[in-house]
Amino acid sequence: MNFGLTLLIVNTASTWFMIGLIWFVQIVHYPLFDSVGPQQFLFYAERHRHLTSLVVVLPMLTEIVTALLLALLWKQSDTTLLWVCFALVVAIWVCTASCSIPCHQKLCGSGFSASTHEWLVASNWIRTILWSARGCILTCIIYKQMANPSVQNVLQ
Repeated sequence: MNFGLTLLIVNTASTWFMIGLIWFVQIVHYPLFDSVGPQQFLFYAERHRHLTSLVVVLPMLTEIVTALLLALLWKQSDTTLLWVCFALVVAIWVCTASCSIPCHQKLCGSGFSASTHEWLVASNWIRTILWSARGCILTCIIYKQMANPSVQNVLQ
């Protein structure tokens, strides 16, 4: 297997890991924040933030680095789609930094707030949709590669 296809598979795998995680967080985990109770919420929120970081740091870093490498080095007609995928992952990081992290900081600092919780759940739909779009695009690119096994060199 050549380096380009390896990058594509690693990027797609990290993206689909994050898709599974973000859908679980969006549908199950975040909505349950309002069920923790005020006595335990600060402890819960801080533990959540710490433990979630342990789970997401490596796949998110893997995803953005391999997305950039693919966009820069890919030689085939899918280059535009790979730049779109890179732009999507950058948008996910911007949304994380501008919406999700500030919400978690507020929840960890002052305790549960219905408005902060509502904004966290609502704004997280942006990341959920962006990650899902990335996964679909990358899966189509992999399918195209599998359908054309004669492709030898996909990097410049």
